[in-house]
Amino acid sequence: MTESKKTHVILLSCGSFNPITKGHIHMFEKARDYLHKTGRFIVIGGIISPVHDSYGKPGLVVGRHRLNMCQLAVQSSDWIRVDPWECYQETWQTTCSVLEHHRDLMKRVTGCILSNVNTPSTPVIGQPQNHSCDIYSVIKLWGKVSENFGKICCIRPHMERFTFVDENANLGTAIRYEEIELRILLLCGSDLLESFCIPGLWKDSDMEVIVGDFGIVVVPRDGADTEKIMNHSSILRKYKDNIIVVKNANDHPMSVVSSTKSRLALQHGDGHVIDYLCQPVIDYILHSQLYINASG
Repeated sequence: MTESKKTHVILLSCGSFNPITKGHIHMFEKARDYLHKTGRFIVIGGIISPVHDSYGKPGLVVGRHRLNMCQLAVQSSDWIRVDPWECYQETWQTTCSVLEHHRDLMKRVTGCILSNVNTPSTPVIGQPQNHSCDIYSVIKLWGKVSENFGKICCIRPHMERFTFVDENANLGTAIRYEEIELRILLLCGSDLLESFCIPGLWKDSDMEVIVGDFGIVVVPRDGADTEKIMNHSSILRKYKDNIIVVKNANDHPMSVVSSTKSRLALQHGDGHVIDYLCQPVIDYILHSQLYINASG
């Protein structure tokens, strides 16, 4: 399958990231590797979207700190970025709303190969990394949305690499185009998949959109039986073909790393915290005195 025929994917991960761990980054890497191995997908970017403060989870530090820690965790990545939109809203947003926001954003712009942007509120598009090329301006959306709202057929210029775009980008035109299919897939662990089976926790209408219109990529953790989990939900069974389970994801020490373990390690002065968190995040936590006591 040629590159232009493969489905281009943006992986979107929502969550507390309280704090972001090596396991979160590992989840992106494992998912991208597996999708590439299928021969059907090209992962062109990853988005980390920390939850709004009003989510109300005990011990949740303010969004400013969580955004900063996420930025530090991906500062060396050339394809994962942190998006502040969810944190900056007036109140908590559902996962469905976050997916729809990014889908609608992609409808207004085009062919987006993501890269890490240190100032995610004012990213740019159309600046080629290869300076031997002509400098292109921002690309105007010429695409069309398919019947499945989670899929976007869009037009992108033929260039090796672009920085990411958002609503702050100015629209313009480019010269050479090719048509691609772009999908935004929700990236999650098996714990979130399992939460879909808890009666009343998720709206059925939201689950229909998340799994039916968009699709999800699941990275199992702690030996979870994803097949068994999916059989407990009629909606998951209905859209089973839209659920991609990353194989052999459990065979790695990062699969058991969690924010909860990281917070406990910090509170107890456990040296194993260096196995859970990257050093810039640890330094930021110590400097800001986060998670040091039980109240967070």
